[in-house]
Amino acid sequence: MLPEPFRSIIAFILVLGVLVFIHELGHYLAARWRGVHVEVFSIGFGRPIRQWVDRRGCEWRIAWLPLGGFVKLHGQEGPDDATPEQRARWRQGETFHDKPVRDRAIVVAAGPVANFLLAAALFAGLYMTVGQPQPTATVGTVVENSAAARAGLLPGDRILSLDGAAVSRFEQIQAHIQPRAGQPVEIRIQRGGQEQALRATPDSRAAGEATVGVLGISGGAPEFNRLNPFSALAAGAAQTWDVTVQTLAGLWQMIAGQRGTEELGGPLRIAQISGQVAQLGIASLVSFMAILSVNLALINLFPIPVLDGGHLLFYAAEAIRGRPLPPRAIEYGFRAGFALLIALFIFATFNDLSSLGVVRWVSGLVG
Repeated sequence: MLPEPFRSIIAFILVLGVLVFIHELGHYLAARWRGVHVEVFSIGFGRPIRQWVDRRGCEWRIAWLPLGGFVKLHGQEGPDDATPEQRARWRQGETFHDKPVRDRAIVVAAGPVANFLLAAALFAGLYMTVGQPQPTATVGTVVENSAAARAGLLPGDRILSLDGAAVSRFEQIQAHIQPRAGQPVEIRIQRGGQEQALRATPDSRAAGEATVGVLGISGGAPEFNRLNPFSALAAGAAQTWDVTVQTLAGLWQMIAGQRGTEELGGPLRIAQISGQVAQLGIASLVSFMAILSVNLALINLFPIPVLDGGHLLFYAAEAIRGRPLPPRAIEYGFRAGFALLIALFIFATFNDLSSLGVVRWVSGLVG
C-alpha cells in the first residue's frame, strides 16, 4: 500500500481527472451534436504531456497540472473579440457565436448534466455489484449503564417492534423513544434466531429547551441488497437527486448562518479525503467520486459569470431581450465573477490549511 502523501495525490488525480473528463466530454458531445467545431479538448492546464489531433481537427491534450480542464469551441471568442487571423480561420456554420441561443445554452449546460449522469451511473454500478445499503433496526453498540444496558439489549440484537409498533429502521427507533423519557417501553427483539421481549425505560436528556428520551444504543451496519440493472439505474438517479437536495440544503444553512462555513473545502481537502477514502476500498472511492461529481455539477451551475451557470444566465437574458447583453455589462460581470471565485478559492484554501493544522502551526511560530 502506498504511503502518504502519495496515496492522496494519486487518488486525487484519479478522481479529479475522471470528473473533469466527463464534464468536458459533455460539452464536447453537445457541441458536436449542435454542429459546433471543437478546436481543443484539454484535461489539465499548462504544458501538455501528450497531445494529438484527430481526423476532425480537434487537438486533444493531457496537461501536467491536473486541476481542471477545458474545451475550446470554434468561434467562441465572438466577432468583437476575435483577431483578423482568427476570423479568417472560422469555418462557416461551425462557429459557436453564430449558433442560436438555444444551441449555445445546450452546449454550456451539457457539462454539468454529464456530471449528474456520471453520479447516477456510479451509484447504479455500486448497487448492481456491492449492493444498495438498506438501513436496519439492528443494535450496533450499547452504552454502559444506559437504559438499553439495564434492559439487557446487546450488540447485534435486531429490534422488531416498540410497544407493538413494528420498526425496520434505526430512525424509527429514535422517533419512538425520544418523546418517551421516563416511560417504560416494551421492546421485542430477535437474538440468535429467537424472539424475546424486553422492557426499558429511556433516560432523560436535555436537547435545547426540550427533554428527550434516549436508550443509549447506536445503529448497526446497513445490509446490502444487490439490484438488477433497471432498479439500480432508478435507485442511482434517486440517490443523485437526494445528494443534490442535501448539498443545496447544507449550502443554504451556511448562507443563513445555521451552519459553519469551515466545512467549505478546496483542492487540498479533496486530496486529503481522496486518500483516506481510497484506503477504505474501491467501493468507497467510487461513492466519493459520485458525490463529488454532483458537487462539481452544482458549482458549475451557480449563476456566477465565468462558470457555466453564469453563461446560462447571460443566455437567458439574451433570450428575453431578443439580443445579447452589452459587451461592457458582460465584461463587468466576468470581472466580478472572477473576483468572487478567487475570494472563494482563498477562503476554501484557508479552511483546508486550518483543517490540516498548518494555520495552528504558523500561529504557534508567530506566538
